[in-house]
Amino acid sequence: MDYRIPPQTRIGHVHLKVSDLERSLGFYRELLGFELTQRYGAGAAFVSAGGYHHHIGLNTWHSKGSGPAAGSAPGLYHTAILYPTRADLARILKRLLDARYPLTGASDHGVSEALYLDDPDGNGVELYWDRPQDQWPLEADGSLKMVTLPLDLEELLKEAE
Repeated sequence: MDYRIPPQTRIGHVHLKVSDLERSLGFYRELLGFELTQRYGAGAAFVSAGGYHHHIGLNTWHSKGSGPAAGSAPGLYHTAILYPTRADLARILKRLLDARYPLTGASDHGVSEALYLDDPDGNGVELYWDRPQDQWPLEADGSLKMVTLPLDLEELLKEAE
């Protein structure tokens, strides 16, 4: 292989088709805490964390009033939102529990701890934090060993205090 993507490359944003723009803004802004950076007419809006132009785009251009995409159809599995610290992940967990927003899962992946939920249109959302790289589990040959173990939510919630 002659070409490799530069290691500094990052995923800049995700743009989602949604059925109800205001309902989706309620989820991403009021529940998850993203800031509205721009509305684009009546059919789209952009939200971000920390003043970036946008991390998530939401639009109803082709999906207004529709139902969720079939779970067995090709498409987005989930959007992963990386939190800077374990305490930050604990605080959003507490917020979700206080709002009685349902989780679809919670896992310890060895390299990270993750919460899973669906947005109002059934788009998967992963909220996670990465452990420091020097703590990532490795196989005997030095390759990465990711796992999927249950996440102890009670232990995580202690970090929110």
